[in-house]
Amino acid sequence: MSKTITYAEAIVELETIVSDIENASIGVDELSEKVKRAAELIKFCRSKLTSTEKEVNSILKNLGTELPEKE
Repeated sequence: MSKTITYAEAIVELETIVSDIENASIGVDELSEKVKRAAELIKFCRSKLTSTEKEVNSILKNLGTELPEKE
């Protein structure tokens, strides 16, 4: 991704891509590029969520309170 985007911007763009695909408002030629962009956005969002979770857990640990581990 060329510019830094926020999580919220990535989600909005993903929703737009999904909507375009579901409504068949993009052509076959664009489909591959849209899917590639969606994959980049999903990777970014996962990374952002993971880093935010670690940061929050670190803050809580410093306060003496930790979130329960996911199973």
